[in-house]
Amino acid sequence: MSTFDVSTRQEDEQFADNRAPRHRSSRIWLGVFAASTIVCILALSALMYNVINGAFGLAAIEDSLDRATLAVDGVSIEEQSADQLQAVLREHVRPAMVRRLETERPFAERSREQLLGVVLETVVQPRAERTWPLDDSLLRRRAIEAEHAADFPGTRLEFVSWLSPSFVSRPQSGVAENAGVRTALLGSLWTIAITVLFAFPFGLGAAVYLEEYADHRRRINRVIQTNINNLAGVPSIIYGMLGLAIFVRAFEPFTSGAFMSAGDATTANGRTILSAGLTLALLVLPLIIINSQEAIRAVPSSLRQASFGLGATRWQTIWNHVLPAALPGILTGTILSISRAIGETAPLVVIGASTAIFVDPSGPFSKFTTLPIQVYQWTSRPQDEFRNIAAAAILVLLILLLTLNATAVVLRNRFSVRY
Repeated sequence: MSTFDVSTRQEDEQFADNRAPRHRSSRIWLGVFAASTIVCILALSALMYNVINGAFGLAAIEDSLDRATLAVDGVSIEEQSADQLQAVLREHVRPAMVRRLETERPFAERSREQLLGVVLETVVQPRAERTWPLDDSLLRRRAIEAEHAADFPGTRLEFVSWLSPSFVSRPQSGVAENAGVRTALLGSLWTIAITVLFAFPFGLGAAVYLEEYADHRRRINRVIQTNINNLAGVPSIIYGMLGLAIFVRAFEPFTSGAFMSAGDATTANGRTILSAGLTLALLVLPLIIINSQEAIRAVPSSLRQASFGLGATRWQTIWNHVLPAALPGILTGTILSISRAIGETAPLVVIGASTAIFVDPSGPFSKFTTLPIQVYQWTSRPQDEFRNIAAAAILVLLILLLTLNATAVVLRNRFSVRY
């Protein structure tokens, strides 16, 4: 047997001896990764269970005004026509309230179901004396019925969905049963729109410069890149302090709209939607830059060289070849950045987001609140009903987040197919 055959046989025996430990190590790491995935799924499931458990359930409801007294010729309010419901409103609601409701939307343009909802909210005024979570409502129905009969006489036991179309369309209120998230939802949409409008073009432009134009051999460019990487890990409340110092105070004439006489006279010191959007734009800007750089860096150099070889300039190469090829990755990073911005609370608290606001924002210079701020404010209340509507607001926030992300994913996939 030759020396080569002996060496090969020894290597095979050594490989066979090491195979069992390597397979055992592989199985151990497989178990670790599977366990990590299971823990994540359980944590997310527990979170969703806790939210859904509070958004639905039984409630002991008591009306401030007996519905039977609103019957007309034996017809209950649930069966009355739109004209009859308007008459009930004008009879039992103060004229100032009627004018406010007419200003929001004329009665003639409301459907019968919408008018019935207004009558129930402003005239009947149902109040929840006690609420039970969803799991108890499903598993302990008989015990709850007995408790309701003994402790809450004169009320009716109903299964309540705190998340409803009227909850989304109603403004903020000091009464949980009448409160809605319309004002906070509009504030979140305005804030995110300004954030994307400023952060995306500036972040993408910085990424293009750093990857395609900047000479990384120069010290200044290396310092810029290092600072961008460090800014991505700065706590969000620091950005809130930065926004307070710059946008709320230093740029108050601009962010309050005073420079063009467009602001609200009641706006306090530039604490507006514009300040919030710019602050969140600074928060997500490093994330967008870094993710865009990675996407641009992943474009093959051969694509650039082929474009240069055909006589294209650097900018023509970037605009017509590099950016289209990198756009799916850029949109992915933007999705993650905007998802973080939607759920931020600390920087908005610092710059002065309102916790109780009853007027819808009408522009970038309006006072504002957002869904995370509204959830924070409701969860700090002692009444159980506010925790129920906080759970419903969380579901609205999740639906908004998933909708925006789904839209971005569709755009990303579309560009992926084209390029």
